[in-house]
Amino acid sequence: MVMADGPRHLQRGPVRVGFYDIEGTLGKGNFAVVKLARHRITKTEVAIKIIDKSQLDAVNLEKIYREVQIMKLLDHPHIIKLYQVMETKSMLYLVTEYAKNGEIFDYLANHGRLNESEARRKFWQILSAVDYCHGRKVVHRDLKAENLLLDNNMNIKIAGFLFLFLFLPQEKHFLFFPFFFFFKF
Repeated sequence: MVMADGPRHLQRGPVRVGFYDIEGTLGKGNFAVVKLARHRITKTEVAIKIIDKSQLDAVNLEKIYREVQIMKLLDHPHIIKLYQVMETKSMLYLVTEYAKNGEIFDYLANHGRLNESEARRKFWQILSAVDYCHGRKVVHRDLKAENLLLDNNMNIKIAGFLFLFLFLPQEKHFLFFPFFFFFKF
């Protein structure tokens, strides 16, 4: 259920988290690292967000737990799926869907702007996912190109749910998202 203990050079075989073999690092943050892993039986690729709870204060730990609870509520084709949560005294492991083609930010930086047809398709996918969230009284609050991932079919998968929150019907929230980077001028 947890990663192997001890120095890497003394371990035999791959590092494991539960039924997953760690294959590499996808990204690092202040208090978490995201690893690419493969299920030992099904061979399905996943992303595992590994969070060192000892590095978090009570407020940020509560944000992580809120992220987990809200992600459990969401099931949409354009939102990263949370498959499993594993926890030890000091670590938290979030097993999620893996978006093979990475961030749309990197895609746009490497390939330039999308043509109008492809931009329209991506824009519709984002709106569909945001509408789904709002219908469940969930607001993302951190939509940006770095949180828009691309799966193996180049479909949008929204990630970065740390700043999600549930809102009450009487509250009013406005969403701003700079979609201009999709289009050619």
